Amino acid sequence: MKNKYSVNWRNKELIELEDILVDSKLDEENKVNDSFNSENIKKIEKIFFVILLMLFLQTGYLQIIKGGYYSKISQKNYTRTSAIKSARGIIYDRNQKQIVFNVPVFDLVIIPFDFLKDKNKTEEKISALSKIIELDSLDLDAINLDAINRVSTSFQPFLILGNISKEEALIIEEEIKELDGVKLERNAIRNYIDGNYLSNIVGYNGRVNQNELAENPDYLLNDIIGKNGLELFYEKQLRGKYGRREIEVDSFGREIKLIRKENPQSGNNLVLNIDFDLQKKIYEELEKITVKIGTEAGASAVAINPKNGAVLALVSFPSYDNNLFAGGISDSEYQQLINNNLNPLFNRAVSGEYPPGSTIKPLIGAAALQEKIISPQKIIIGGAAIYVGAYQFLDWKIHGPVDLAKAIAQSCNIYFYTVGGGYGETEGLGIDRIKKYSNLFGLGTLLNIDLPGEKQGLVPNKEWKKNVKNERWYIGDTYHVSIGQGDILTTPLQIANYTATIANGGKLLQPQIVDKIINDDGDLIEDIKPKIIRDNFIDLENIKWIQKGMRENVIYGSGVSLSALPIEVAGKTGTAQYAANQKTHAWYTSYAPYDDPEIVLTVIIEDGGEGHAAAVPVVKEVLGWYFDGELRITN
Repeated sequence: MKNKYSVNWRNKELIELEDILVDSKLDEENKVNDSFNSENIKKIEKIFFVILLMLFLQTGYLQIIKGGYYSKISQKNYTRTSAIKSARGIIYDRNQKQIVFNVPVFDLVIIPFDFLKDKNKTEEKISALSKIIELDSLDLDAINLDAINRVSTSFQPFLILGNISKEEALIIEEEIKELDGVKLERNAIRNYIDGNYLSNIVGYNGRVNQNELAENPDYLLNDIIGKNGLELFYEKQLRGKYGRREIEVDSFGREIKLIRKENPQSGNNLVLNIDFDLQKKIYEELEKITVKIGTEAGASAVAINPKNGAVLALVSFPSYDNNLFAGGISDSEYQQLINNNLNPLFNRAVSGEYPPGSTIKPLIGAAALQEKIISPQKIIIGGAAIYVGAYQFLDWKIHGPVDLAKAIAQSCNIYFYTVGGGYGETEGLGIDRIKKYSNLFGLGTLLNIDLPGEKQGLVPNKEWKKNVKNERWYIGDTYHVSIGQGDILTTPLQIANYTATIANGGKLLQPQIVDKIINDDGDLIEDIKPKIIRDNFIDLENIKWIQKGMRENVIYGSGVSLSALPIEVAGKTGTAQYAANQKTHAWYTSYAPYDDPEIVLTVIIEDGGEGHAAAVPVVKEVLGWYFDGELRITN
């Protein structure tokens, strides 16, 4: 065994050490060469090619496709663009009396990105800021940190304290110098002249809320927006166009230099049809009469020019001071307003819905003439009541024989029961035609006045009663509607506007608060022309008979006290039952001068009793003042 595996050194040549090493190296190279054959090399080359291609494409995408985006991001590190607020438009009455002013104030704001940049100092800043605005330093909710965190990357100002006077701003400015992301901004609030008289028309504005921001995404977090009245309805005109200011800032957000500036454009101004002096006079007379008769309810009045639909006055009593809202109303002040039983925030003139009572009788008469239910001369005997089965429908007195004009003048219920619902040989209009003509005169429909909150009222019919009350319609329902009672509801604006239609000969005009829109230089932007909703639905001859009846109401009817005025007046009283017929609203609707009408005046005193006792005295005082030029000047 030994010989089998032994080497015979004597018979072999000696093997040098170098040879052994060389052979070993060659063996290694052969192994590597076996690994790096041509197929493996190709695979590796493909992998490297794909990696390089991906890197190339990504670089191209970042530089070419997303280059602008990342450039903008980087620029934000040293440039900021902020809005320059425009001056809100001014409001004037028809006589160029300025009724709204802009008052400069300051806002204390936070720039969230800068304020929250150093998270370690946030609570320290909050504490310092709380002391500056005189809050408990622990009351972090007062500064609403959660809300600031939700917009932590925003450069938009976040309001902390608004409506700061110049004197207060000078003090605060010194105290916030070391607080990064806190600054003072210029702003303006509204000053409403004699706000109580005009608040239901002008409305008010205030800080934009989250719902309004969702509807107006171009508004800023601390913007001012119209909340009610003309401020809301004409928001886009009054707001103007904001300017822009681009600045270079340092790493702390502090301004280094101005790069570019685009000046703002002031909002447009409104010139109203409203006569401020007339508005004030009516308000004062409503206040006097409610005190005199001792009613603990409200009142309203509307004055319209029947020739063009211009609203000369629109009064809701009691009212409120809209300056409370412009300056930032306190919770206690707001609670007082909303808990007031007379509801001063409610605009009775356009939103109040009342049974019209006998003010509807001229409309019923016009419809009956147009449908040839009666002639103007037809005589109907006005007794104490008419009877249908076991039911009786009463009149307020026995009138005897009356024609149309006398029935309007004396407000004869029996006459209008008959022509409205039918009785004896008289067919009557029936509820469908009453509804038709009521709608034609603008009752039960929106008139689209340029104010928010308008209500359309209600002219009921068979379908309405079935759907709402699940009851059938009776002839008694038609009788009630024929004298303005039952379920029918109207607004003071609707009664005034339908009276204007009678006064002008049959044109239903859209009531308009704003006469024209002008720019800051006084140039005309828009002249708002009269808008005819409809006309020619009542023959002029029929309208003249209605006019005659309303004039006779002043000559010898319930409006007779108005005959003492120096001008001829036409009108109609209304005493409308409500609250289960226990109480009545007092109405009077009128126009003057009779031959060439230039003003319609409609008054309602809630819970005022008889129309002639509560509403007529207001009309007399106001029209007497309105047509006495000397008296108006002295007032």
